[in-house]
Amino acid sequence: MAKDSDDRRFVWGPRPLGTLIPHLTRPVFRKKSPAGALLMADWAEIVGPGLAAVTSPKRVTSGTLTIGCVGPVAMELSHLAPQLIERINAQLGKPVVERLRFVQQAATATPARPRPAPEAKLPPRVEAAVGNLPAGELREALAKLARGVYRNRG
Repeated sequence: MAKDSDDRRFVWGPRPLGTLIPHLTRPVFRKKSPAGALLMADWAEIVGPGLAAVTSPKRVTSGTLTIGCVGPVAMELSHLAPQLIERINAQLGKPVVERLRFVQQAATATPARPRPAPEAKLPPRVEAAVGNLPAGELREALAKLARGVYRNRG
């Protein structure tokens, strides 16, 4: 029996999307597990904004979550470990994390808050002393220093 041309399967024809996804995700999941990626995305929601500012999840391997901590936060988290593990596993939907491991990390730079504008009023004696200096960088620096010193005084 000869095959009709309509019965041929095209190798490059449409395929179910489910057959393509493992080929695409396998290299990514070798580097980061799906649980680790989800933890990194939802970390602030899991631990709260206060702890999220001084901690970050590093990796999940063999049931151990490594958390980078700034300063003495590791001590606080070690006391909260059971509750934290419970919240993490509840967020992931299955028990992935069994233990926590804490490592020190450098503090991340926080955006500086704008300082309040220095008051322009200086005591008359200081104003006269700064006014007697020749114009230039030294005069500006001393005026700025004087405003900083007298800003917090009543």
